[in-house]
Amino acid sequence: MPLSMMKTGEPGTVRRVGGRAETRRFLENLGFVAGCIVTVVSDTGGNLIVNVKDARVAIGKDMANKILV
Repeated sequence: MPLSMMKTGEPGTVRRVGGRAETRRFLENLGFVAGCIVTVVSDTGGNLIVNVKDARVAIGKDMANKILV
C-alpha cells in the first residue's frame, strides 16, 4: 500500500519506491530506500511528517503515493 494510506504511529517497511528516475533519487536521498522502517508522525490534509532513519521528513501526498510499504 502507499505510504499515504498508513495510520499515524504505525511503523512500516519500505518495499519499493516508484516514479521517474529523478523522483526515486530524490526520495532515496531523503532516506526512503527499500527495507528501511518508516513511521508516520502526522497527517495533515494529506501532507505527511514521517520518521525515517532517525530523522523527521515532511513530504506531500503525491510523493507519499510513490513510496510503497
